[in-house]
This record gives sequence, C-alpha cells and structure tokens, in this order.
Amino acid sequence: MNPFIIGIGGTHSSVGKTTLAAAVIRYLTTHPARSPFGSAPRLGAIKYTNTPLYASLIDDESIINQKGKDTSKLSEAGAERVLWIKSPRRDVEEIVPVALARLADLDGIVIEGNSAIEFAEPDIVIFITGHGPEKGIKPSSEMLLNKADIVIVPGVTASVVLKAGAKIYAPRCCPYIFDNEAIQDIITLMEEITKKKEIERLLRERAVDSRLTCTEARIIAEELKVPYCDIGQAANELKIKIRNCELGCF
Repeated sequence: MNPFIIGIGGTHSSVGKTTLAAAVIRYLTTHPARSPFGSAPRLGAIKYTNTPLYASLIDDESIINQKGKDTSKLSEAGAERVLWIKSPRRDVEEIVPVALARLADLDGIVIEGNSAIEFAEPDIVIFITGHGPEKGIKPSSEMLLNKADIVIVPGVTASVVLKAGAKIYAPRCCPYIFDNEAIQDIITLMEEITKKKEIERLLRERAVDSRLTCTEARIIAEELKVPYCDIGQAANELKIKIRNCELGCF
C-alpha cells in the first residue's frame, strides 16, 4: 500500500507552511486513532527549496537536524525521516519521485513546497493564503490553489472559494496559530475529504455507462461504513444514475 501523501503549499514564503506541516505531523503521531491511518503512523517529510543552479536531495541528518532549519522542525515534530530537496523548478519532476521512493515504506508523507506538490500527486492538498486578500495570489501559485482540497485563509474571499472549490478553514486569529484545536479542525476536514474521494473512486470504478444498481451502491456504503445518503449525493454529483432503487435509499 502506498503512503498517504499530504501536500502543504502557500501563496508565498513565510506564510506558515512549515509551521502547519510540523503541527500536522505532531498531531497525527500523537493521536494515532485519527484518519487516515487508524494506528500510530510512521511519517516522513519532504521539504522543497527552490534553487537556481542544480538539484540535490539531502538526507544527511547532521544537515537536516541543524537547529533552526525548517527540516529540523519537521524532524522534531515526529517525522521518522526527513528529506530536503533543493532544486530548480525545471528538475523537480525528476527528483520528487526519487524522494518519494525513499520514503515508500512509511505510512504517510508530508510534503512542503508548491513545486514539489505539483509532481507528487498528494491524496490531500492544503493551501495557505497570505495574511489578507490584499496579498493576492501569485500566478505560479494559482495552479496549486486550483488543486487544493483545503484552503486556509485569514478571511474568506469569494475569489478564493470560486477558484479552489475547496473546503475553507478560517483560523480564529491572524497570524495563524496552529494549536491543537485548529489542527483538529483541519484533520476533521481531511477525514471528510478523504472519505468523499474514496466514495467517488469506488463509484467510478463500479459504474457501467454512468449507471449503478441500488444493490451495488449499498455495498459501497457498507464497505466504507458511511450512510446511504452519502453515496446517493456523491452519485448525483458524478452524474451516476442509481437504478432499481430499493426502499428509496438513493
């Protein structure tokens, strides 16, 4: 089974990506019952830094654990192994799969850095905006924003909602403070989104010509331990027709 990948990106540097990545790692490793793992997870982390000249993949612990570095914060938070990618954007597509392969034996991987996320195909993408809509969104960040499952903003704006089509989480304070309560909120959103994606995956796999029997829909609900209405709602969104409905379940 492949590791569950969480990507964390943002509009610009110093927006809180490392702070959030460390908080997520710390919470998941100390609250093992929380989805998507269900047991104490072994987590890895990948930090991406854009450099102009050449690509390198650093795993030397004497460098990774240097006090004050972002990589040391990820390690101190509970990441079992941390890798640091330093690369021009042109080389990211080649080096990210190498980094992921080195962590493939773990339960989960947290990736921090916009360009690295683009080529990692995370299960969940979290995007942090700047402190207020006046910061705007750089063109280089728009592609990642459009992939985001969760957008964290200090104030919800219509432009963010429309662009992302994502769950919006507005922290109680700005600058962001990712305390346990805030992380619980974010993890809960991750759980909801992960479950919905799994429902959609099974519906697409088992539907034939955009049609699914009621019996098959009920089997999916029972496999995933979700209410029948969740399956019906997802089928409607995917334009999959549930036929031969029994007892009005869908």
